[in-house]
Amino acid sequence: VQLQAFGGGLVQAGGSLRLSCAASGSIFRFAVMGWNRQAPGKQRELVASITSGGSTNYADFVKGRFTISRDNAKNTVYLQMNSLSPEDTAVYFCRLQFSSIYDYWGQGTLVTVSS
Repeated sequence: VQLQAFGGGLVQAGGSLRLSCAASGSIFRFAVMGWNRQAPGKQRELVASITSGGSTNYADFVKGRFTISRDNAKNTVYLQMNSLSPEDTAVYFCRLQFSSIYDYWGQGTLVTVSS
């Protein structure tokens, strides 16, 4: 399984970005997909996740601003990010998890929010 994330960039505070993560292989539709982020000098943290059935989970700091979704036909998971603030500046990683065997990370995409 390979994960390729893209869509990061530079945006002003209050703006929006949409991240995408495309997965190879055939287990995507069965997997839990997640977005995590790591800011400079900080630990990686969960942003949002979505199950194979579409149930979502969000970190408190993004509730109401970010939306995770998936398209199983395209093997792709998305993260729509609205009302961005400088505190959202980080490298964003997608993650694929299936049972206790499969656990893959993408290469990360940098999001920079200017004030």
